[in-house]
Amino acid sequence: MEPIESFTVNHLSLLPGVYVSRKDSTGNDVVTTFDIRMTRPNYEPVMNTAEVHAIEHLGATFLRNHKDWGSKVIYFGPMGCRTGFYLLIAGDYDSEDIIPLMRELFDFIRTYEGEVPGASPECCGNYLDLNLPMAKVLAERFFEHVLTGITPDRLKYS
Repeated sequence: MEPIESFTVNHLSLLPGVYVSRKDSTGNDVVTTFDIRMTRPNYEPVMNTAEVHAIEHLGATFLRNHKDWGSKVIYFGPMGCRTGFYLLIAGDYDSEDIIPLMRELFDFIRTYEGEVPGASPECCGNYLDLNLPMAKVLAERFFEHVLTGITPDRLKYS
């Protein structure tokens, strides 16, 4: 079997950043998949499921309700390795195109107050496994150390 494209990225040199993982054609349309890498794979501890879950709920809610991007958002969810998230957007985009959106998103998460959207047994299959305080810490770290003054080496795979 041929390896999938994401397994060909050298995860030993991958830094936290915002990368285009792939672009797929669906008829005449393009879907861009972004790798929102929050921790350095195989060097830093992975994120725990409770904070990943909280970021997923907040992120999906924010993105799907965004006035400019909401209608283009197809999916926002965690990577199985728990080092980041995938964001699928309808259209042909580069990493630089979504940096303002990522700043808005992670500012929203790091400053969020209140109940996590969808945190009820009626809305979520594991509603007790959410950690908003830690999600805010991780969002703050990503916002400050990656998104603020992001450099080219954190926008394109090497």
